Amino acid sequence: MSLIQKTYLHKVLQKFLIGDEAKSVSSPFAAHFKLLTRISSKTVDDREYMSHIPYASTIGSHMYTMVCTRPDLSQTVSMVFRYMYDPGRGDWEAVRQILQYIKGSVDVGLIFENDVGGKQKCTCYVDSDYAGDLDKRQFTTGYVFTFSQATMSWRYTLQFTVAMSMTEVEYMALTEAVKEAIWLQDLMDDLRIEQDFLRVHCDRMSAIYLAKNQVYHARTKHIDVKYHFARDVFEDRDIEVKKIHTEDNLGDMLTKVVLGVKFNHCKNLLLILPVS
Repeated sequence: MSLIQKTYLHKVLQKFLIGDEAKSVSSPFAAHFKLLTRISSKTVDDREYMSHIPYASTIGSHMYTMVCTRPDLSQTVSMVFRYMYDPGRGDWEAVRQILQYIKGSVDVGLIFENDVGGKQKCTCYVDSDYAGDLDKRQFTTGYVFTFSQATMSWRYTLQFTVAMSMTEVEYMALTEAVKEAIWLQDLMDDLRIEQDFLRVHCDRMSAIYLAKNQVYHARTKHIDVKYHFARDVFEDRDIEVKKIHTEDNLGDMLTKVVLGVKFNHCKNLLLILPVS
């Protein structure tokens, strides 16, 4: 079974992609894009130019696609959305990059396969980008849940708490993922799907130690109390957190700009593939 929005995406390209000669690209975001509020267009000419650009409409179309069938667009669409109310030429170039990426991957969707010979399991991959927001230096959190390898839940979000270390960033990201894990675990119980535990993968060992250690730490006293409930969850519920190598963490795709090889690797493992 597959979920795809091919017809819708063709309509989006016809409406917003300026010029049929635009080349397709292999990634929705390029490393050279530096999106900042302070460098948004402020001159009269630039504001006049942007007044004729359907920036908000294009973002809305991208968000609908990302929420329904394209987790590979999560990070990029969320980034350009932040500048929707005062976009500049650079922001529009980033949006054009997304359109060019969609042009080359219009037939990509979510694929769900039978888990023949194996036990159906729900697994989570969580990751963060430290100070990924260039305006306020806030961090971003991303997670993706798979069931029998197929992608079923994903999220990329900008946190409002400023962290002071990668350990704190990953610890807070774990907490956000655990919230979704609790809901999915209850859903599977209602559907009579049995599994021993729901495993959450994190690529930072210090954050895992912090999540499992109930001993008071003076250096983490400043962390908001709401993030510490994850410790109780790991003890009282069938949710397990495990270390995973960064190269194998599929959440990287949702939190940072990665090379094309790693980006395609994550898509393949999450079964975000072309649908015949």
